[in-house]
Amino acid sequence: MRFYSLRFGCLLALACFVSVTWIKSIPRDGVSPGSAVQPELQTLYERLLVAEELGGQVSRDLSSILEQLKNISKAGNITRPSSNTTATTISTEAVRQPGGSGLQTFLQPNIYLYMPHLRQHPDSLRPNVVIGQGRRGVSMVMGIPTVKRDKQNYLVSTLSSLLYSLTSAQRQDLLIIVFVAETDPDYVGSIGETIRKNFPKEVQSGLMEVVSPSQYYYPDFTSLRETFGDSKDRVKWRTKQNLDFSFLMLYAQDKGTYYVQLEDDIVAKAGYYNDMKTFTTQEASKEWLFLEFSQLGFIGKMFRTRDLPMITEFFLMFHRDKPIDWLLDHILWVKVCNPEKDTKDCNKQKALLKQRYKPSLFQHVGLHSSLPGKVQHLKDKDFGKQALHQAHNNPAAELSSSLKHYQQHSLNRAYRGEDFFWALTPFKNDFILFSFPQPIHISGYLFRSGNIETSGDKFYNTTVEVLPSKASAQDKLVPGLSSTYKESDKGFIIIGAFEDGVAEGVIDEALQPISALRLVVHSDADVWALLSEV
Repeated sequence: MRFYSLRFGCLLALACFVSVTWIKSIPRDGVSPGSAVQPELQTLYERLLVAEELGGQVSRDLSSILEQLKNISKAGNITRPSSNTTATTISTEAVRQPGGSGLQTFLQPNIYLYMPHLRQHPDSLRPNVVIGQGRRGVSMVMGIPTVKRDKQNYLVSTLSSLLYSLTSAQRQDLLIIVFVAETDPDYVGSIGETIRKNFPKEVQSGLMEVVSPSQYYYPDFTSLRETFGDSKDRVKWRTKQNLDFSFLMLYAQDKGTYYVQLEDDIVAKAGYYNDMKTFTTQEASKEWLFLEFSQLGFIGKMFRTRDLPMITEFFLMFHRDKPIDWLLDHILWVKVCNPEKDTKDCNKQKALLKQRYKPSLFQHVGLHSSLPGKVQHLKDKDFGKQALHQAHNNPAAELSSSLKHYQQHSLNRAYRGEDFFWALTPFKNDFILFSFPQPIHISGYLFRSGNIETSGDKFYNTTVEVLPSKASAQDKLVPGLSSTYKESDKGFIIIGAFEDGVAEGVIDEALQPISALRLVVHSDADVWALLSEV
């Protein structure tokens, strides 16, 4: 009504202006000097001049008001989308992250159309950032939603699996977002503390974030319509899952180039990150909507982050109707299937928008679903057997160790690349020694402890030491390297140590050639120790 009144005022002012202009155009000599009506016309003329001036002022004022209202309207469309439009409107929420710098931008589509209850609370879309350093600009973002389970929780094992085979460079180019899809602050806080305790370096570096939704994010699930023969509990479960995945995608959309959807009860194949990057590069020129690195449900689906707003809007539009993987397939149908052609042609066209990588890089391991009471035996047959060790062509050496190996998992077999070395619990001063028949030049070393199935059996407080040849020790070592390396016993020099189960580095030319290399344990351990790569 306010706009109609303003328009009427504008028209009225315009009418006054036209009237005055017309009257002013009447020749003043059209009335004889002695006419009786001349004074009345003169008075009317003067009054119309005043009205003209007032009308011009009103017109200018109305133009100014209309311009202000236009700006307010634009701002309103940005901060709170209008309910009479179906176009995707992007709004911005500023979120300050603990330990981070500045504000984080959180973009969301016109979610208010599909979840009108969010209008009741201004903070309903503001993510609660429990852990985060604001990392951005990475190549790959991984989203892992997790919920409270009645029985076993697989989250820590899943995260350990994802981190296991990452190199230092890969850790810097990755962001893992754990989305705690619960509104209970105590539970959300407990997950944050668990991750801080188990992955302190990843939290400190910004590699790992933990977020949760506002307590006002979820709608009332009691009014959901039961479909496809599903029970009310299952309909609620799948509807909430759609909303969880949508929230996580929206949070991740401006943090990297690619987004990978995972679950909290999976295991990753060793070397998965490099395989994904290589495959993505190969497929970069194709017009795919997503890449598949697992054939199960929504696990291992990779999207370009620029496509996430469109995808999430589709999910939100139909979040009450179907499961998330069905909705994803419907996006493909809408994009490329011709209703006038048959199913075979439709499937052929859809296949062009999704590219599958084989063998699968992620395997589902959880037995107990997040849906209470549901037991699922989902296994990806294309995953194959997990590689439990990495073979290398190492130089000839004599091996010895104070550690006792378990069953056939001996040090000799591990050194030859036939198996992993698995030892009973190490104690202080235990060692592994590699002695070379002749002093040799060694450019670098890598020792990886634990494997994808036994990620906790690692070497802790263990150093890497080398024994230079006598000539090297006398002529080069003592004078020039005392500030760089620490001396150990029996002429050995400490050149590195295990961090997060991995020891990796180069060997200084001044130490060459090398007569022997050894690993030395400096404190009693609580677990067994396993070397999966030498």
